Amino acid sequence: MAITSTGIGSGIDVGGIVSQLVAAEGRPAQNRLDRREAEAQATISALGSLKSVLNEFKASLAGLTDLDAFQARKATSGDSSVFTATADQTASAGSYQIEVERLAQGQKLRSGDFADADTAVGTGTLTIGTGGNSFDIAVDAGNNTLAGIRDAINASPDNTGVTATTVNVDDGAGGTVSRLILTSDETGKANEITVSTVDDDGNNIDAAGLSQLASGNLTQLQAAEDSLIRIDGQAVTRSSNTIDDAIDGVTLSLKNAEVGSTNTLDVALNTGAVKAKVNAFVKSYNELINTTNQLQAYDSETGRAGPLQGDSTLRTVMNQLRREVGGSVEGVAGAFQSLGAIGVETQRDGTLAVDDGKLNDAIDADFASIGEMFASENGVANKLDDLLDGYVGFNGILSSRTDSLNNRIDGINDDRESLSRRLQSLESRLLDQFNAMDAAVGQLQSTGNYLSQQLNNLPFNNLAGNK
Repeated sequence: MAITSTGIGSGIDVGGIVSQLVAAEGRPAQNRLDRREAEAQATISALGSLKSVLNEFKASLAGLTDLDAFQARKATSGDSSVFTATADQTASAGSYQIEVERLAQGQKLRSGDFADADTAVGTGTLTIGTGGNSFDIAVDAGNNTLAGIRDAINASPDNTGVTATTVNVDDGAGGTVSRLILTSDETGKANEITVSTVDDDGNNIDAAGLSQLASGNLTQLQAAEDSLIRIDGQAVTRSSNTIDDAIDGVTLSLKNAEVGSTNTLDVALNTGAVKAKVNAFVKSYNELINTTNQLQAYDSETGRAGPLQGDSTLRTVMNQLRREVGGSVEGVAGAFQSLGAIGVETQRDGTLAVDDGKLNDAIDADFASIGEMFASENGVANKLDDLLDGYVGFNGILSSRTDSLNNRIDGINDDRESLSRRLQSLESRLLDQFNAMDAAVGQLQSTGNYLSQQLNNLPFNNLAGNK
């Protein structure tokens, strides 16, 4: 195969000429592909911004789709160091005088004195009961110490609510002794602890062997007590310090007993929470409007359009959102059938504004209806949430569009590869043509040089030179 060096025959820069011709041929197509990819990437980015702000708006609806949360009540304690309170949507507004006479507490028992926690106690079976239930602990040579029995009680999968510990205390004579402590996990008299034994020494009640841990041989450190409160002077006794069945919809958490001292419990409609929900909804919706306005804006001075200017998806979703926000709410109970009726009004620029006076009047007139309008099945928040699911949910419209644009970019990359192959073929063809021309020019130059040499050697030319 002959070795070809371009431009040798003619002296022309064949490689440079071919490179420029190939570049000129490919530049329009390459620019067109770059422009298409840039447009697709810009649209993907803009759709990502749209999806993000729609997701943020959707998240803001979470607190508006729960009707129970929307009907919240507020319970206020006159002294939170004595008791605190919460109220759900079933609570009625009212005021109560609460006196906490006694807190509930769990029973605590101790054993007699042992030299240390590793002292052998005895073997057999312990049956420990609390709250009407019981469980057995087998005590053998492997766990018949205070520490072993403690660990067996705490590790038992059948444990019904008793915690065992060991303590080392002064014996009054300058030394120390160890004791087993049993504590009920639950408060109240119903959860008193009982311990019976089947002692391998044959005596189940004396103060020897495992029987040392039977109820009759244990000392009470703390009695099991029920809580006692008075509501407007009426006694209420419960096994716990959390009382949720005395006042409908109200849960009391007792903190300290103050005999003879009463504190006020106020239960009221939580109007502040409703106002906060409405204002948060308006704020989030306005942020959505501002973002979408930027995405579809057109600057007449610079001639620059937003990345989604004229986009049908953006136009459709915003038209649907405006229709839901500004229209009537059908199929809901209550006095209010539109956001405008409670003071949430649409402005000229498409944003929302809250008329505080009108909202306060609506709350005073029909508190429950505001929640119905937002959070019932056909309420504004639920309908908006369902609408947004179709756009930002799994396999939603925005995801589908983004996938389509990514496929378009993949196609553009395929077109680039195809263009590259075509240009390589063109370059090869042009090189062949220019090399053929270069060779022909070189051959002609060689022939010309030969003829010139031959003419110079003719006798006529020599005679002329001798003269």
